[in-house]
Amino acid sequence: MLLLVAFVAAAEPRLSSIGVHDARLAQLLDESWDATMAASPTWATQLGDHRFDDRLDDNSPRQRQRWKKASEAWLARAGRLTGLDTADALHRDVFVRQLRDGLAANEACDFSVWSLSARANALVFVADLGREQPLANRRDVDAFVSRFRAAPHYVTGDVANLRTGLRDGKVANRASVQKVLDMVEAELAAPPETQALLALTREPHAALAGADREALVRDVGAIVRGPLRSALLEYRGFLRDELLPVARGAGREGVSFVPNGATCYAARAQQETSTARTPQDLHATGLAELERIHAEMVRLGEGTLGTKTLPELLERLRSDPALHFKTREEVESTAAHALARAKAAMPRAFGRLPLAECKVQAIPDHEAPYTTIAYYWPAATDQSTPGIYFVNSYQPETRTRFDAEVLAWHEAIPGHHLQIALANEAGGLPAFRRYASFTVFVEGWALYSERLAEELGLYSDDLQRIGMLGFDTWRAARLVVDTGIHEEGWSREEAEAFLLENTPLAKNNIVNEVDRYITWPGQALGYKTGQLELLRIRKEAEAALGERFDLRGFHDVVLGGGALPIDLVEARVRAWAAGR
Repeated sequence: MLLLVAFVAAAEPRLSSIGVHDARLAQLLDESWDATMAASPTWATQLGDHRFDDRLDDNSPRQRQRWKKASEAWLARAGRLTGLDTADALHRDVFVRQLRDGLAANEACDFSVWSLSARANALVFVADLGREQPLANRRDVDAFVSRFRAAPHYVTGDVANLRTGLRDGKVANRASVQKVLDMVEAELAAPPETQALLALTREPHAALAGADREALVRDVGAIVRGPLRSALLEYRGFLRDELLPVARGAGREGVSFVPNGATCYAARAQQETSTARTPQDLHATGLAELERIHAEMVRLGEGTLGTKTLPELLERLRSDPALHFKTREEVESTAAHALARAKAAMPRAFGRLPLAECKVQAIPDHEAPYTTIAYYWPAATDQSTPGIYFVNSYQPETRTRFDAEVLAWHEAIPGHHLQIALANEAGGLPAFRRYASFTVFVEGWALYSERLAEELGLYSDDLQRIGMLGFDTWRAARLVVDTGIHEEGWSREEAEAFLLENTPLAKNNIVNEVDRYITWPGQALGYKTGQLELLRIRKEAEAALGERFDLRGFHDVVLGGGALPIDLVEARVRAWAAGR
């Protein structure tokens, strides 16, 4: 994530520089934020900046080069800022870390010309355009239609980018290309009543008058049936006839098989963990964590399910029909119930809670077969739309009951929703701090929340605690599998086999997870790293303060600065402890 712009009187502070004391730094943050919103108009809409609702993101090489030069100039200016007070120095340091790590990863990896997956491709991008778009009047309709008219160009631009990568020997892996091709073919074959691209026109939009709604349906439909369909046909043809035949096959899935791949992976590890830990060290950490967690799982499994060994426990968790859902409604209602229980418990652990609500929603059908078990979509900045905990209820018989609670704690409360909403609502932070997304913090906090839920007594029984531990094996195994694929040269089959032997994940989830690790090198490294670092920081604070340690105060200081690199979180907590 990244940035937002404000519509305020000139005498009032800009949201992009609110809380900043130094005029030079304020000007730099204002300029970079405005440029970010103009370059990322769909994100601007999501954040409540509606100046660019009629524009679509530019995915051209020229725009990427412009952005690189602008980022380098901002980085140089930030490096010249001296004499700042403590608060402004922290703003500068976070700004520098974001730019520096982003530039290094973009330079080394250049994902835009070769990477695609079921979660990140031109079809999904276009199908999601209406998710945050306000549609209350004709002006809103005209803005969205204007944005949507640019969608065919975005799709063909993605084809052009991928052709560039193909020319340079950079291509995605074959299984991911096939998945995206399947998605595109399914969309092209779908009748209008189920087409993902027409989903927005099927929604009620109660605020729209008859003529305005008719204009939305008519104009969006004409684009989908005409130029957008032509663009998708071109996209399908390219994927099927040009990219799939030369995509990286079995045993060559890792980024190390892409030109400059080793440099790319090192940059991504730095970006996602905000530490200098090597892939080899992270791999060893994952193995050690698995050994510890497995011992705890076996003990609980013997008392709860009567199993004696880890393989026996994992097989029982996967295969026992009683431990699986039967209907989509069960999946969704269980998630909603868990969310309600967590929300009620939060005042015991947090002094400050977000205003934004969080609700459960099923992952859309066009995406569900190809994606992970759940994810979180942030609330609108003005709370006009709630945070959404998207849960995958596709093929409910493959979805396990024993991890339904831990999944809710991670994705919603006290995990992603609570952390992200508090950051978005932080009154004294400039915009880039509110919407920063350091994986080691954001995902580390979500994993920390899974154990915090146990402290708060939220798990219903030992079976749900086994689910918590199963999730912990998943994240520890991520360290091993991600480094295995991209550093050790593991094949997809080796990665899937490792997850099957060490976690209770269902086979269909394992397939989607491995696809995610392959197509998003290094992202999985931040989860367990962040959890372990936050637990270490808390343990040190508890040791320093003894009986004066306050759990609510600790959580408020950890979350009160927005997402940060882990060393800066540690510095905040140490200052808090010293002050107590």
